[in-house]
Amino acid sequence: MTRDTLTRTVTVSTAVAEVAAARSGAIFGVMGSGNAWMVGHLTATGAPYVRMRHEAGTVAAAHAHVLAGGAVATATTTYGAGFTNSLTSLAEARLARVPLVLIAGAGPDAGPRWWDVDQQAIATTLGVPVVRVTGSDAAASAHHAYDLAERDRTPVALLLPVDVATQPAVTQIHAPSGAAATVSSPDHDDVASTAVALRGAARPLLLLGRGVHLAGAGDALRRVGDRLGALFATSVMAADLPDSPWNLGIAGGFSSPRAWELITAADVVLAVGIGLNDFQDRKGRLLANAREVIRVDTEPVTHPRVTRFVRADAGAFADALLRALDDGTASPPAGGTWRDRAPHAAEDLRPDLTGIPEHAPDGRLDPRLVARRLDDLLPPGRALVHDGGQFVGWMPQHARIGHPSELILVGTAFQSIGLGSSSAVGAATARPHRTTVLVTGDGGGLMALPDLVTFVTEAPSGVVVVFNDAAYGAELHQYAVQGVDDAGMLLEEADFAALGRAMGAAGHRISRLADLDVLEDWVQRGARGVLVLDIAVTRTVAADFLAR
Repeated sequence: MTRDTLTRTVTVSTAVAEVAAARSGAIFGVMGSGNAWMVGHLTATGAPYVRMRHEAGTVAAAHAHVLAGGAVATATTTYGAGFTNSLTSLAEARLARVPLVLIAGAGPDAGPRWWDVDQQAIATTLGVPVVRVTGSDAAASAHHAYDLAERDRTPVALLLPVDVATQPAVTQIHAPSGAAATVSSPDHDDVASTAVALRGAARPLLLLGRGVHLAGAGDALRRVGDRLGALFATSVMAADLPDSPWNLGIAGGFSSPRAWELITAADVVLAVGIGLNDFQDRKGRLLANAREVIRVDTEPVTHPRVTRFVRADAGAFADALLRALDDGTASPPAGGTWRDRAPHAAEDLRPDLTGIPEHAPDGRLDPRLVARRLDDLLPPGRALVHDGGQFVGWMPQHARIGHPSELILVGTAFQSIGLGSSSAVGAATARPHRTTVLVTGDGGGLMALPDLVTFVTEAPSGVVVVFNDAAYGAELHQYAVQGVDDAGMLLEEADFAALGRAMGAAGHRISRLADLDVLEDWVQRGARGVLVLDIAVTRTVAADFLAR
């Protein structure tokens, strides 16, 4: 027996729990019959277990924990309804390619009961890999699930059959297998041709996504841009990457008009680690004017404007490209770089709000002014965690983002709402030293009330911003304007300030910009605990991404 291998008799649940504790940054769970023994072992041994109130929140919290800079996280639910309650957030994590493990109870190996559903088939339909635990290899099965999640950047469902959960199992407690994804080195010719294309561009743009952040390639690509006099733009998940005055901000639906004008003027685009989905591409308009679009990623994604695909790891490609550009054969462009010709690209390109009245004709606040004021008042380094809804357009466009982990959107991949509160729990657990700001609407906020309680109890420093228009705003601005009756889109106004106070937070109703002084006071007092800001905003202003 080696020093790092210990053989002993444990139950299947204990074996799985110990692997989860060793491999997870945090474990988010709701206990039920299917996972009771495992959760009991976690809580008894002091594992980093967070008690969630709704099963959908377990996966969403694990998802946000990863995006906020935490290690791979774990969600756990019981079988049946507990598992099916998690499916929306599981589908979101799969589409967003976020590594996590969902440990769910499962029906017995001996045969299904009348209330069991085929959980393996359901997960497979979502594209989620499934590992089923057996008594003879419980720890190995659990390690395999975490290896899959880390290697393939995917959620994995680890199913624990109820009739083997308490069986004894001889398990090997060992280090993970280290089944990391193979780094794809770039082809020399691909790098050379990319360097030639970028040197020949009058207006080169580096369009960077989360793959750049994960590969740690931001600094190398910043230097690539500096060699070329190029401009940068990013996906939401790579906001403020790289840290450069020539970063135009988020490309696509959240772009400001001035930034969008520059982005769409690019003649050669190098897209690295970015999916180029419809929201980023604004249905074909982002890249319409580029004569060449070079996409670099580990997985090919079809896009009609891509003229060349390079299969490579973002970090390896960035380093190779930087070396190619530093070979001493290039001369400065005769007419100067794009930066020389467009110095305003380094300015603050956020929309000019001068002249916009504080209140709309309905007497409620303009949400753009609210977002700008919140940006001024919130402490630096905060994490903005967004639920889904039309309000998602305000803070990404009007607030300054200092790092990709400071802007977290859970729900946009699957177009869901109601995952905000649980996502905020995950983000706060990953980085407890900073202020976590939950940004939600009243519709999704009401859906997410179970884990708003969890956020209030778990977050050392948190703010809940409710853009409250007493409506499903996205539907109003998409369908009511086309003549659809709006009765199903309007909501009775909820008092989130009172709800926050009932849960143990400080709660304030905001009807004037001056009322936001309570946030300034809270920050000056140390920004401890949770502050709920119920902000009455108008229904009459559509977010830019909807208006377009």
